[in-house]
Amino acid sequence: MDARFLGISDLTEVPSVAVVVDVMRAFTVAAWAFAQGAEKIVLAESLDEALALKARHPDWVALKDGPSAPGFDTVNSPGLLRSIDLGGRTVVQKTTAGTVGALAVKEAPLVLCASFVVAEATAQLLRTHKSDSVTFVVTGEDGQADEDLACAQYIARTATKVGTDAAEFLRRAAASRAAAELTEGVRQGVHPDDVALCLEVDRFPFAMVATLEGALMVLRPHAMPSLTDEDPA
Repeated sequence: MDARFLGISDLTEVPSVAVVVDVMRAFTVAAWAFAQGAEKIVLAESLDEALALKARHPDWVALKDGPSAPGFDTVNSPGLLRSIDLGGRTVVQKTTAGTVGALAVKEAPLVLCASFVVAEATAQLLRTHKSDSVTFVVTGEDGQADEDLACAQYIARTATKVGTDAAEFLRRAAASRAAAELTEGVRQGVHPDDVALCLEVDRFPFAMVATLEGALMVLRPHAMPSLTDEDPA
């Protein structure tokens, strides 16, 4: 598998397969939303669009980066989201990097959104898809966020070598600027458990696939069988 690692601004063409990585915290939050029962997540292009969607669908749950704000139900924190029952609900998510990265590749035939909590399921879906070329979109810090790059490299390695040790990749993520800012309270809308929750490998047995549904980019969980159910290599 030919893997490329690009920042959002480096995308110059539509990839055949895109894995959009945001560890801290968009796609850790998205995975938790599905674990809490959400049916789908609409990735909004702007705060205004998120609020407009919420206004048209009052039963939807809108979340954003940073502190709480009028019109939004919660913020982009896995520690906070894990206590919310989202059974059958639609979530509208707008973040600084993750949702932007997914929308940047919305025309790609296959778009996966990923973080450490769904790493193996994402790698397994790439193996099932037998992708020759995969573009990993490193969303944070203009493509330089080490937690996102480490996760992307871990998924790429795992997709070709089952049983890859995650320890070194997690160490890099734990030492990242984003982890420090979350731990030190530099970022707002944070729960004390957020960093630890973002560094849990393979907590959830599903990948997350984003597709265009009409004018909206919609993220849904894609359950993966256990490794023992995979066809032999």
